[in-house]
Amino acid sequence: MALRLVQVNFKARDDAALGRFWAEALGWGVSSEGPGVTNVEPVGFVWPDPVAVCVDVVTVPDPETVRYRAHIELATTSAAHHAESVARLKGLGATLADVGQGDVPWTVMADPEGNVFCVLEPREIYRDTGPIAAVVVDCADPRAMVRFWGEAIDWTVHEVTDDHAVLRSAEGVGPYLEFRRTPEAEIVGNRVHLDLLPYAGDDQAAEAARLRALGATDVDLGQGDVPWIVLADPEGNEFCVLGRPAAEA
Repeated sequence: MALRLVQVNFKARDDAALGRFWAEALGWGVSSEGPGVTNVEPVGFVWPDPVAVCVDVVTVPDPETVRYRAHIELATTSAAHHAESVARLKGLGATLADVGQGDVPWTVMADPEGNVFCVLEPREIYRDTGPIAAVVVDCADPRAMVRFWGEAIDWTVHEVTDDHAVLRSAEGVGPYLEFRRTPEAEIVGNRVHLDLLPYAGDDQAAEAARLRALGATDVDLGQGDVPWIVLADPEGNEFCVLGRPAAEA
C-alpha cells in the first residue's frame, strides 16, 4: 500500500485568475472540475502520471496571508533562460520577493496572490524534471519528515542530511519533493498543501489509517462532508488523501 503525490493545492481568492497565471508560468493548460476549482496540468496530460505534479487552485472565502511552508521551485536551463523566465513572469503579474534570502543565485518571486516561489539558476540535477524542479516543504527535522513521507508515498529517497531530505518518483521522472530545515514553526494553516491519491484498488480509508499509524493526525478545517480526508504530517503540515472516481476505485 502506498500513495502517489499528484498535485500541489493553492487556496486562492480567484482560482481562475491564479490558475491562468500558473498555466502561463508553466506552459501548461487549464481545465475545471467544477465552480471554484481550476486545474493546471500539461497539455495532453492523462492524470495521474508521475511525469508531472499538477497544480490545483481552489477559491476559498478568505485565504489568509501567511509565510508559507510549502512552495514551488522552477527549473531553468541556462543563465539566459533564467533571466528570460524572470522577465516573463514579471510580465504575467509576478513580483520580486524578499524573504531574507540575501545574495543567492536564484530569484525569489511571488505570484499575483502573494504565494512565494523560486526561479532557480541552472542545476544539472533538475535538467529532466519539466518546468517544476521541486516542491519544497520547510520543516524542523528533515530526517523525521522523510521517515514519514518515505513511507506515506511511493517515492524513492535520494538524499538525507540534518538540513535536507530529497525524494523523487520511483520512475525517476517529474519534480523532486524536498524537505529543508528551517527554525520557524508553523503557527497558522498553510495556503499551499499536497494532495495524495491512492492507487486503483486501494482503499482511501485504509490508506488514511495507515498514515495515522505513521504519525499523521486528523485536521478539521471546516471542510464538512467532502470526498477527501484532511490530515497533517508529524510537523503539522496539512495534506489531503483524495478519493478515486467511482469508475476507477
